[in-house]
Amino acid sequence: MLIRNWMTADVIAVTPETSLLKLSKLMRDNNIRRVPVVDEKGCLAGIISDRDVRDASPSKATTLDMYEMHYLLAELKAKDIMTPRPFTVKPTDTVEKAAMLMLDNKFGGLPVVEENGHLAGIISDQDVFKALVTITGVREGGIQIGIEIANRPGAMKPVFDLLRAHGARILSVLSANNQEGDRQVFLRIRDMESREAEEAVIAAVRQHARLLYWARNEVHLA
Repeated sequence: MLIRNWMTADVIAVTPETSLLKLSKLMRDNNIRRVPVVDEKGCLAGIISDRDVRDASPSKATTLDMYEMHYLLAELKAKDIMTPRPFTVKPTDTVEKAAMLMLDNKFGGLPVVEENGHLAGIISDQDVFKALVTITGVREGGIQIGIEIANRPGAMKPVFDLLRAHGARILSVLSANNQEGDRQVFLRIRDMESREAEEAVIAAVRQHARLLYWARNEVHLA
């Protein structure tokens, strides 16, 4: 999954000279949590989060009067509170890479930049969630079956063969190594013509792999 297919391309951005007053209103009116800062050439200069704005804004306990508050908010610029040279990804990087960077660094989103430094978009944790929902096929319903198999070539062939023999149609296949070196595989198949047919598939899978669970609307542990 490439970032360019999941990112938000129509990005709201500001310049380094944008005032905190305008920046705060922009984020509030558009319900966004982060804003890229770009220079006159459209290249990324930094990024500002809603937390940056909150930290830079006068607190409710301030002794400043209204005039002084507006003056402060108008004088403070994006360049004064932005994070310069932020972590970035390219449109041709994978969504998985973006998710890893966001998870490891506790980011809610990342600017997406072209090779020449121009801002191409932004990818957020919500975009990652959308990608996950789409590739798993969960919106199409069906049954998810979790199994554990040996991590060796051809180990999944008997499982795929029995699914085909039972007329099961696969929506998605995800897998990961476990700590013991085996593979955990998560199959989602389409709803079948009857519950009996579904139960027959689950019973057949159990004979060829260690069944971890199966789930339709609720999880049934093995």
